[in-house]
Amino acid sequence: MNKLSHEVWVYIEKKNDNIADVSLELLSKGRKLAEKLNGTLKAVIIGDNLEELAKQTFHYGADEALVVEHADLKEYLTMPYSRILSELVKERQPRIVLFGATFVGRDIAPRVASNTLSGLTADCTDLQISDVTYMKKEYPKLLLQIRPAFGGNIVATIITPDNPVQMASVREGVMEMSALDKPLEGKIAKIPYVGEEIDKIIEIIDRHQEECKVNLKCAPIIVAGGYGMGSKENFGLLKKLADLIGGEVAGSRAAVDAGFIEHERQVGQTGVTVRPKLYIAAGISGAIQHRAGMDESSKIIAINSDPDAPIFGVCHYKILGDAIKIIPALIEAYKNKLK
Repeated sequence: MNKLSHEVWVYIEKKNDNIADVSLELLSKGRKLAEKLNGTLKAVIIGDNLEELAKQTFHYGADEALVVEHADLKEYLTMPYSRILSELVKERQPRIVLFGATFVGRDIAPRVASNTLSGLTADCTDLQISDVTYMKKEYPKLLLQIRPAFGGNIVATIITPDNPVQMASVREGVMEMSALDKPLEGKIAKIPYVGEEIDKIIEIIDRHQEECKVNLKCAPIIVAGGYGMGSKENFGLLKKLADLIGGEVAGSRAAVDAGFIEHERQVGQTGVTVRPKLYIAAGISGAIQHRAGMDESSKIIAINSDPDAPIFGVCHYKILGDAIKIIPALIEAYKNKLK
């Protein structure tokens, strides 16, 4: 086996001329992976006027920022961005490349992986470095790409031992964002942009962007309901409780699919990952897809009538009973407490 690179790259996604949170989260995780590899962490930024953004990556652990900037690259475009990143990967052969599992990340990551014949695992919930024995061969310091599989019934650990470059995408909120106490004295490496005709095959005529009105990630308290709440009307009880204690209302995928609550408030593998100080789960069975989105909450109170509900395996406080009866009692208790 050829000597492998010890570089970890994070593709930096931009949002409203700022670095997207998911990219900062991946830099924080990438730093830990690079330390395990005794390697370096590099941020890859494509766009225009990027120097300040490049400097920001040093606050989250990047040793170097690879910058490709040009006026033609101001807005994300599939062809030039994927071509540039593919060429960089082919030329420099990093060990690991991480993407956010966003609309942009899901567009560019498979294109780059296919073009460079790299391994790619989507929607990972954890990433680790470990020595692996596979098919009687030793693979030192391999990336373990961990994610729910088979409809969330198992947690799979995926490896790509025969690919020198390993790629993974991670949804926003899964990894913890952690700025360094003191930014690194990082290096900005500017890479010239050489345009090609194919880069202009698609032209942006107009862009309409609407911000999400709900920000569950920043909510200190979340009151979430599942299919066990029974109806959209019963979710009104959860809103009353959330309003009373200064929280936000959320739901499981089953509740969203049933029309009890809108998708933008969904917590779980296919929704939002949250880490509030308090998470109240009412009528939520606790399938692995949902637990992946909330099991790192500081305190979890679970209310369920099924004593064997999986949610009880991750909660700090267990209330066995009908949520439709218990939530009004909690509302009254809080009202009396606040008097």
